[in-house]
Amino acid sequence: MSQTPLVSIVTPSYNQAAFLEETIQSVLAQNYPNLEYWVMDGGSTDGSVEIIRKYASHLSGWISEKDNGQADAINKGFKRATGEIVAWLNSDDLYRPGAVQSAVSIFQENPEVGLVYSDVDSVDAEGDIFNRMQYAQWGIRDLMTFNILGQPGVFFRRSVLESSGYLDLSYQYLLDHHLWLRMALNAPLKYSPGEVWAAARIHAGAKNVADAAGFGQEAYRLVEWMRDDERFAPYWDGYRSQVWAGAHRLNAFYLLNGGKPGAALKAYWRGFWRYPLTILKDWRRIGFALLSPFKLDKMRDRYLENKKKRLFDE
Repeated sequence: MSQTPLVSIVTPSYNQAAFLEETIQSVLAQNYPNLEYWVMDGGSTDGSVEIIRKYASHLSGWISEKDNGQADAINKGFKRATGEIVAWLNSDDLYRPGAVQSAVSIFQENPEVGLVYSDVDSVDAEGDIFNRMQYAQWGIRDLMTFNILGQPGVFFRRSVLESSGYLDLSYQYLLDHHLWLRMALNAPLKYSPGEVWAAARIHAGAKNVADAAGFGQEAYRLVEWMRDDERFAPYWDGYRSQVWAGAHRLNAFYLLNGGKPGAALKAYWRGFWRYPLTILKDWRRIGFALLSPFKLDKMRDRYLENKKKRLFDE
């Protein structure tokens, strides 16, 4: 790897004018000397194109045309990317200063690694932090059990992307996790503890809020895919219970976020039956789900507020 390898960033965008400019600025402000940046717009009608044109001279290229969804837009960017290292940043998310350089440094220090990732902040529509998603050094079995990486904090080698294949257009919610699983079959992952390279924006129009139930359905689909794909056979045997429990846990997580505590509890129970230790990690959320019918949701809000305060006190 060269001293300053070319890094390609792709931003898919569709009618996110409220956040797009801040996203673009966070990429252009990276102060990394060898960066190419592509914006793939799906034919927005909300003023996004005018924002993209404003920064066009700083971009490697952009298009605005009807596409087949987020994965299609990202793949269009991947096909144009020429960098040795690649990532995508959705049009409502943000990079933190120095993110690209930090990721490049880890790749340079670990030539065998195919994907690197950091912790990720959760921010609201105004950009205020309300949570920090913290991870650990994970491998393929961790991904199989639905330990989810914060997509904005992920960078990968283009060679691993090419050998693993691009995003599958048939996935709308866990398209990134599907790709990480395929990459993990081909190269090791590397976590950067204590670093925060990006912020994921959680707002009313985001998929994880507006259509939370879709994540669980795709999790079950991924389990069936792993079960039937012979490449996962060495990891599947003796581990299937944890995999199924992880899928149920993820389904419950998003159902609860989507305001469906009863359905979430059913998913938690199915996961508990499969592998109790996986589900018990979410004991606080299970408690919130149990309390929801008694109109005690304010306890959850108080818990989240205290968590936010602890985050800023660290």
